[in-house]
This record gives sequence, C-alpha cells and structure tokens, in this order.
Amino acid sequence: MYFICAGICAVACSYTGVVSCNVAIAKTCVRGEYVPENAAQNEETTKQDTPLEERPVAVSFDHVSKRYKLYKSDRARIRGLFSKRVPYKEVYANNDLSFTIRRGESVALLGTNGAGKSTALKMITGVTHPTEGEVVVNGRVSALLELRAGFDSTLTGRQNIYLRGHIWGLSDEEIKKIEPKVIKFADLGGYIDQPMRSYSSGMKARLGFAFASSINPDILIVDEALAVGDREFRKKCRRRVRRIIKKDHVTVLFVTHSLNAARSFCDRGLVIDGGKLLFDGPIDDAIAFYEGTDNDPDPKTDAEKAAADAKAVSEPEPTDQPEAAPTEAAAEPAPEAQAERPAEQPAGGAS
Repeated sequence: MYFICAGICAVACSYTGVVSCNVAIAKTCVRGEYVPENAAQNEETTKQDTPLEERPVAVSFDHVSKRYKLYKSDRARIRGLFSKRVPYKEVYANNDLSFTIRRGESVALLGTNGAGKSTALKMITGVTHPTEGEVVVNGRVSALLELRAGFDSTLTGRQNIYLRGHIWGLSDEEIKKIEPKVIKFADLGGYIDQPMRSYSSGMKARLGFAFASSINPDILIVDEALAVGDREFRKKCRRRVRRIIKKDHVTVLFVTHSLNAARSFCDRGLVIDGGKLLFDGPIDDAIAFYEGTDNDPDPKTDAEKAAADAKAVSEPEPTDQPEAAPTEAAAEPAPEAQAERPAEQPAGGAS
C-alpha cells in the first residue's frame, strides 16, 4: 500500500509541477525511501549577516547516482518485469553527484541539454528517487517547472488556486490569505473567474508562476520558468524571484541556458556534464569554466563568422550509424532490483 500511495503522489507531482515537503519535517532520501529527520533546522531563521558556513543545510547530495534502463520496445519493457534475461541498456542521468547548498544560497546549475540538471531537480522535489546515494532536503520545496500543467480545465482560475493549494496541503484559511496576492500578480482580469479551457498557454503559465512563487517556500527551484508570458510579465517574474532571494532569504536553485540571467540571480554555480559535477564555485568562475568547455563557441567577429560558415559548408553531413545491440542482462548478472518496475523513461529527465 505504501508503494502504491508513493507512486500516485509522484505521478501527481510530475503533472502539477509542484511538490510539497512538510515545512515542519525535513525529509531524507536514502536509496529512494523518505524518512523523517531532525525537524528543528526548519524552524531556524536564516539571517542575512549569518556566515554561510554557519547556516543550516537546505539541500545535500552525497554520492548520488540515478540510473535508467532502456529497453528496445514497450513489449520488451513489459517482459522485463518478469525476466532478468531481457536485454536492456543502462544510462546514468546523474553519476556520483556530491554537493551541499545552505539556507539562503542562490545557486545556478549550468550544463548542456542532457547533462543531468533536471534529473537532479526531480530528486530534490521527490518526483523521482536516486538509484544510489543520499539526498537530504530540509524545508518546503516549490518548483517552477511545468507551469501550464496540472490545471483542471473545467474549473475557473480561482477554483484552480484552491485545487493547487489543497494539493500542497494548505488549509482554506491559508489559501484565502495568498489568493489576492496570486490573482494580482497573474493579472488575468475577469478571466480569473472563467473556466481554464478558455485560457491561452501563456495565461496558464502566468497563473502557475503566480501561485508557485506566492506560497512562501523554503527552497525555490526555477527551471527556465522566467521566459513565460510577454515582456512586461517576464520583468515581473524576474523582480519576484529577485525579491524572494534578497528579502525572504529563500534557497534558490536556478537552471537556465542564459548565462547573463545566471550571473544576475546567483552567487554560486555548479557545472554538470554527463551527469557528473565538473565545477563548484563562485558564479563568475563557474560561467568561465562552462564557457571554456564549449568546443564550438558561437562566432563573434566577422572573421570568426566567415570561418564558421566555411567550416559548415565543407563538413560532410553526419551519417546515421546503426545502434549497438543492447547488452544481454544475462551476460552480466543484474541485481534483484532489475525484476522490479523496469524503466522510468529518461526523456527530458536528464536535461
């Protein structure tokens, strides 16, 4: 029964883009199982003048790895439920990640698509669990991920605020307290009392951002969520995130491909590639390191552009190479866990 309930919660969280951790109870993920930990840390208030090394830990990864199994087809995936001999490939979205983020820090996760940034965020929010290692999360987590997902199109915008609030575990009184703040920030006018099936994707994203940033989280995760809406609303989003960082002293994990945005919001950077942590340090140094790993930087001068054009014309088109056959599970004995649920699809999970 526990595993069924946990699975339902994980699916619900993955569709809503919002994950709730009890603010009074920190949760430690040890080999995929959550157990209560010392709750006193969450009651401490982080002050601006408190030295960083003396602040309580907000997020900690200790030799964390996340492995996915890739089967040749859906039929093979189902067969893998009952047999260890079904061939599959193993892919590590995260591989031996270790880092500690303290309360009030703003940290950028830098890396190319498929580097493993989003997988790390999903383990922090509890949407997925590590294959190996330990993840510690202290406090309530609000994730600005899939802002348009998780709404009931038959309900009005106002009713969906209550729906999301109840998913979060908020009482009606708490929801009423944040309702005016959400409605004012979303700025949807009379549409707030119209069914959401009449909303555009941008309007849904505005309401999603307004709610997720208004519930006073301890840890805020932003994954390319500042590009929603028109130019004026994007400015409002950036101001809201900046206020959360500077005034409310919330721990922020920021995933973006915009280095200027990372430099603007964050003081520290983690560079991830191939699921591994390559660099951890001040944001300017992290950006310099990340740019230094780019083997094909964008041309800046006219001469560089001309050389890049000539290279693009002269290079042959890549040919399709046949995929290597999946390795037989029988050739290398697999652990007992391989007989369990076989494959969480990593599509988009290791971005």
